[in-house]
Amino acid sequence: MTTSYDCTAAEQRAAGLEHAQRAIRDHKCVVFPTDTVYGIAADAFSPLAVTLLLASKGRSRKMPPPVLIPRLNALDGLATDVPAEARRLAEAFWPGGLTLILHAQPSLDWDLGETKGTVALRIPADDVAQDLLTLTGPLAVSSANRTGQAAAQTAAAAEAQLAESVEVYLEGGPRPAEGADALPSTIVDATAVPLRVVRQGAISLARLREVVPGVLGLGEEPAAGETAAGEPAAGPLSEAPAASAEAPAPGTGPA
Repeated sequence: MTTSYDCTAAEQRAAGLEHAQRAIRDHKCVVFPTDTVYGIAADAFSPLAVTLLLASKGRSRKMPPPVLIPRLNALDGLATDVPAEARRLAEAFWPGGLTLILHAQPSLDWDLGETKGTVALRIPADDVAQDLLTLTGPLAVSSANRTGQAAAQTAAAAEAQLAESVEVYLEGGPRPAEGADALPSTIVDATAVPLRVVRQGAISLARLREVVPGVLGLGEEPAAGETAAGEPAAGPLSEAPAASAEAPAPGTGPA
């Protein structure tokens, strides 16, 4: 049975977060606001839950979801061989609109789909999202819409598409906030150096280069003697390369 909660009201927010935590524990899906659009989430460590998430969206395993995390110290628990440059970007732009594609920890017991050994990580700058992540730990998250449809900017819009495939809907008002640009996160492939932007979004290349001057922009090639970053296999929360809500960035799965 699907239940919706108005998270702009304190009592409903507390009840909704508690119900969402139970739903995640029971391998079910929930919808909640992030700083980009609304996301559909499942336990990242439950293959059954991730399969349900993908089925809810009408998506195949070839488009694995990224993972949202509650705090920076979760980075090393989920990723390995993290370049110093990637760590500097995380420290500068998390929470916020930056997704980092990294090598996944090989010891982790999870199955997000055909990731080619990578994982896309982000900390969202949204209070409801962070409260939920604090309760549940890392979540596999994709934009809350059926594949081919517009990304939902309210929980009600998500429910119109996903219906009873989701156990809990947490309504927090429009995302992004009214008047703000609906930009997806910027995705940076950090599986090798130099780091490479594979989708431009909320964090501009100029801002990235203030922290890591050597970040490559879209379509740029490394200088002679530098190592080119590998092709990423997992994508970000919003299903958009900067302009469209559904077309994935090259080499990434939309999420």
